[in-house]
Amino acid sequence: MKHFLFLTPLLFTIFCSAQQQGVHPSSTQYEWPTDPQVKQKLDQWQDQKFGMIIHWGLYAVPGIIESWSLCSEDWITRDSNSYYGDYKKWYWGLQKDFNPVNFNPEQWAKAAKTAGMKYLVFTTKHHDGFCMFDTKETDFKITNGPFKNHPKANVAKYVFDAFRKEGMMIGAYFSKPDWHSENYWWPVYETANRNNNYDIRKFPWRWDKFKQYTYNQISELMTDYGSMDILWLDGGWVRPKETVNAEVLSWGAPIPEWSQDVDIPKIAAMVRKKQPGLLVVDRTVHGPYENYQTPEQRIPDHKIDNPWESCMTLGGAWGYVPNESFKSAPKVIASLIEIVAKGGSLLLGVGPGADGTLQQPIIDRLTEIGSWMDANGEAIYNTRATDIYKDGNVFFTRAKASKKMYALIPVPDGTTLPTVVEWSGNLPAKGTTITLLQTKQKLKWTIENNKVIVQLPKSVTTAAVALSFTPAN
Repeated sequence: MKHFLFLTPLLFTIFCSAQQQGVHPSSTQYEWPTDPQVKQKLDQWQDQKFGMIIHWGLYAVPGIIESWSLCSEDWITRDSNSYYGDYKKWYWGLQKDFNPVNFNPEQWAKAAKTAGMKYLVFTTKHHDGFCMFDTKETDFKITNGPFKNHPKANVAKYVFDAFRKEGMMIGAYFSKPDWHSENYWWPVYETANRNNNYDIRKFPWRWDKFKQYTYNQISELMTDYGSMDILWLDGGWVRPKETVNAEVLSWGAPIPEWSQDVDIPKIAAMVRKKQPGLLVVDRTVHGPYENYQTPEQRIPDHKIDNPWESCMTLGGAWGYVPNESFKSAPKVIASLIEIVAKGGSLLLGVGPGADGTLQQPIIDRLTEIGSWMDANGEAIYNTRATDIYKDGNVFFTRAKASKKMYALIPVPDGTTLPTVVEWSGNLPAKGTTITLLQTKQKLKWTIENNKVIVQLPKSVTTAAVALSFTPAN
C-alpha cells in the first residue's frame, strides 16, 4: 500500500503519480474455499462489515510514506543532490529513534469499538522489513531498540490482546517482500525496484533461505500471539511466475523473469494447523489462498457476489503524517453503505503517531461514525447483498437470518435530509411497517406507479437514513 503524499527528509522527495503501481486492484477471479472451518470463518467475517487496518512502523517517526521511499521505480523521484545510499542508511537508522513511550493499544481498540468496527488488521511487518513483534529471525524489530525495556515492547501481542478484549476478529498483516532481508535484497547488488534484486534461478539457495525466513516468522505469529482469524498477506508481486497475468502486468510494475514463489500452500497448511479455519488473504493471487478479495482505495462499480473488502484510508495516508486532513464521518458512512450494499466490507486505515497514540481528529471521526452505527448498525451488520442493490440514491441490504430488508440513503456533506424517499424495486409487503431505525418511528408510505414513497420526519438529522421493512417477495 502507498499513498499520494510527498516527503523531503535528507533532500529526498517522493511523488506518487495518479497511476501509482502499488495500489492493489481486486482479482478478477475467485475460488471458494472447501475447508468447512474456513467456510464457517468466512461467513462469520462477512457478518462483521467494518474493520480497522493499522499501519505503524519506522515511517511514523518522520511521518512519511510507509516503506516505499526505499524503492527505486519510475514513479519515485529524488532530489538530484541526494544520494540513495545515505537515504537508505538514514531510513534503516530510524530504528534507534523509534521509542513510542505513550503506546496505548487500549486507546486504539476503544476508538475502533466506539466506531462500530468489528475486526482488526495490524501491520506486523511492512515491506521495509521492520518487525512490530518479537521475532527470533532478525534484530530489525521493535524489541531491539530504545523501546525494548518497555513492558509492552512486544507491540503486536498487546495490540492483538487489546482488540481481542473488545470482542473483535483479529488479523495479522504481513508483507511477503522484505527489503531489509539480505536474502530478498542481496547487498551484493543494487536495489532497482520492489522485486528481489538477484536471479533466483542462479541462486536458489539464497531464495530458499528467504522462504524459510518467511515461513518461520509467520509461524511465530500464529503460535505466540493468541487466537487469529486472518492472515492478510501484502506484496502481490511476490508470487509464482505462472500466476503473473495481464491483470498483474497492468499495474505497470516491473516483473522479473524468475518466480518469486514463497510456497503459500505450505504456509497455509502450517497456519491452519495452528489456527484452524484461519482466513488466508494472499492479495491478488487468485486461487485457494485468496479467501476474500481486497480492492484498494476504491469501491467497485458493481455488486460482487463473492467475499471482498475495500481497504481505504481515513485520511490521505495509510500511516501517520503530520497535518493530515481526514474524510468526514458522513463520507465514510456513505462509503460503508455503498460497499455493504454491493456485498463487501470496509477496512478503514489509520496510523498512530510515533509516540504510540492516535491523533484526536481520528478519535473524533470514529466517535461520530460510531454514533450513526449505534442507531443504524442493524442495516449493516449480519446483512447480505440483494439482487437490486441500488435504485437512484437508495441502497439496499437484507438481513442474513430473516426476511427483513433495509433501505439506506446517504446524506452528503452540505446537504439536508430529504422529506420524502422514493424507490422502485424491493417493494414493501402489503401491510408491513417501514421503520426509521434512528428513532424507531413508524413512517407513512404509499405505492404509486410501482414506486414506494416514504414520508420522513422533518426533525431528524443524520449522516444517512436507514429504514427497515419486510419486502413483498
